[in-house]
Amino acid sequence: MSPDESAAESAPATVDGLTLEEKASLTSGAGTWRTTAVRDVVPAVRLGDGPHGIRRQTKGSGDALGLDDSVPATCFPPAVALGSSWDPGLARRVGAAIAREASALGVDVVLGPGINIKRSPLCGRNFEYFSEDPHLTGVMGAAVVTGIQSLGIGACVKHFAVNNQETDRMRVSADVDERTLREIYLAAFEHIVREAGPYAVMSSYNKINGVYASENHWLLTEVLRGEWGFDGLVVSDWGAVNDRVGALAAGLELEMPPTRTDQEIVDAVRAGRLDESTVTRAAGRLHTLTRRVAAAERFDDWDVGVHHELAREAARGSAVLLKNERAVLPLDPAAQRIAVVGESARSPRYQGHGSSQIVPTRLDSPWDALSAAGIATFAAGYRLDGAPDEPLKRQAAEAAAACDVAVVFLGLPDEAESEGFDRTSIDLPGVQVEVLRAVARACPRVVVVLSNGGVVSVADWEADADAILEAWLPGQAGGSAIADLLLGVCSPSGRLTETIPNRLADVPSHLHFPGADGHVVYGEGRYVGYRYHDTLGTDVAYPFGHGLTYTRFEYSDLAVRETGTNEWAVECAVANAGERAAAEVVQLYVAFDEEPPSRPRHELRGFAKVELEPGAATRVAFAVSARDIAWWSAARGGWRIDPGGFAVEVGASSRDIRLRAELTTAGDGHVDVLGRMSTLGEWLDHPVGGRVLRTRLPKLSAVTGMAERSPALFELARSIPLAKFGTFDIGLTPEVVDDLMAAAATGQGS
Repeated sequence: MSPDESAAESAPATVDGLTLEEKASLTSGAGTWRTTAVRDVVPAVRLGDGPHGIRRQTKGSGDALGLDDSVPATCFPPAVALGSSWDPGLARRVGAAIAREASALGVDVVLGPGINIKRSPLCGRNFEYFSEDPHLTGVMGAAVVTGIQSLGIGACVKHFAVNNQETDRMRVSADVDERTLREIYLAAFEHIVREAGPYAVMSSYNKINGVYASENHWLLTEVLRGEWGFDGLVVSDWGAVNDRVGALAAGLELEMPPTRTDQEIVDAVRAGRLDESTVTRAAGRLHTLTRRVAAAERFDDWDVGVHHELAREAARGSAVLLKNERAVLPLDPAAQRIAVVGESARSPRYQGHGSSQIVPTRLDSPWDALSAAGIATFAAGYRLDGAPDEPLKRQAAEAAAACDVAVVFLGLPDEAESEGFDRTSIDLPGVQVEVLRAVARACPRVVVVLSNGGVVSVADWEADADAILEAWLPGQAGGSAIADLLLGVCSPSGRLTETIPNRLADVPSHLHFPGADGHVVYGEGRYVGYRYHDTLGTDVAYPFGHGLTYTRFEYSDLAVRETGTNEWAVECAVANAGERAAAEVVQLYVAFDEEPPSRPRHELRGFAKVELEPGAATRVAFAVSARDIAWWSAARGGWRIDPGGFAVEVGASSRDIRLRAELTTAGDGHVDVLGRMSTLGEWLDHPVGGRVLRTRLPKLSAVTGMAERSPALFELARSIPLAKFGTFDIGLTPEVVDDLMAAAATGQGS
């Protein structure tokens, strides 16, 4: 491969010998998909869109971004599906397969996976993201990164950070408090950086609390590099840089695509507005990337059939069986008359629109797979353009009336969700719902198969279906995978990675999404998805973590032991008590029962997918760490563990808890520093401050004595900063307060 197409096999160790102009040129690309090469020192690196396959633009294409003219590659299930597998091992294998195809197509760095949290089901790009939960997102994202980089191809984690909507995405300011940032929106990125070491991170378009992500020194340098130890390259999203010099100074090393403004950097250095060491450091990080990918394994091709089967396995493992009344599934074509209804069964939607769109190597349709299994009846039922068609609806009802079971394929059309805009509704197209109702009136048993990139409401039509299989956007092999599940070749094993609400108004971000006037306020704070619903006990259609299969599992024998300071080992037994082999996703939550709540009632902290034959059992083990019970204290500027009780819960969903154990922690031992504006209550509750006050301030008894005489008045007194007691004639002059502070700081309480 030439330097224009891929990194060279070797390169000098440093960029110290380059001129300022050459180093500046390395901070922007040489084209839409290539970095700049400089002499024989720094070769070019080829970037390729992902994240669920390789979108490699055809040479000579007139389409600058390659959206309409790309080389065929395996279209694996997008993250909306792969995340629902809850299977990091599967995700690693998919990542490795993507890396092999990247290598064969001359791509050095895959732009993916997408890590952003599903704050709202309306986000048009949710099909590229894993979950509403940062722990699940972090684990699955790290697995994909590890898989990609196992062959030496680089992974570029995106979009850093707080990119949770498409509306006004290039300008909007995501206004988020620090605790919410740390616990929800940065946590998955942190896990991936620390555990998987991605070669690159992509900054997002949006602002964070008024500062563009691409120019945010706190985000890119203080947090990403200083706190988390990231040693890779920070690249912009395509067109995200607004100030070349400001972005470089903030910690963004590579602008893509190029805007031909490298001279701005040179001029800034020569004018003294930018230190040349900053440019040298950025060039060095690009050089480090070239050396890393130069060591990658190189392949000329891949086995198209093997990768297609892996895509099929991934789609099978990702579909979620939401409902299965009267055990209508699995189907038996030898004993049942079965009708397949829905144009999307014949013309499947298997991926989302936008920069991640893959040209598949082949495409399976559900109808082809089901008809090959002996099912002969098909009716389109509706048109994909959504226009009403009474003859098609009537034909569907007639076909269903002649059968024992009707399998109705429903979902969102292409134009309903895409990168670039958000949805305005979570409802299925009305035309499709009308077809379902007509079929339900005609046929005694109805199965619905859903295909969509973001969750859809089931509340209005769920009663018309005996079974619901959520297949998501299942990739190029989704058709055969769906047939495998419907026919019982294998049991469904996917679980929900996001709550399905009854209605859009029940979503915690509903009153704030997508914002206005250039700002979107994250007013729901940390209460995203199940954290909100489970804390308040609100009714939902299907909870986070839910998913049925063709057997049943029993949980028992929970054992918890302390392994260190604020560390515990958790184990339980899980048994397949049914008659079919299947996989269970065992979920571990850390729970805090508070009234009123100061944090989500419980949060996912571990999971394990175990496959068991009928009658088989196994033990599942988890580790609970200090971080798992900590919360981010903005005042302290770090993670905090308060002494007290909590619980570990093990179950099959956030609302199907099977086992629970109560635990206590002594906290992290940190003692807060008291100040003049610390309240009386904070002083009294402080392990040293309370002793100092009571010993050195005899007149304080006049205040503390109110605890029995007038509890309400005492609570009022507890809320007053110590410095404000100067007019209460209890001896708290400014000088005395200063003395108390000094005594509390040195622990002199007697």
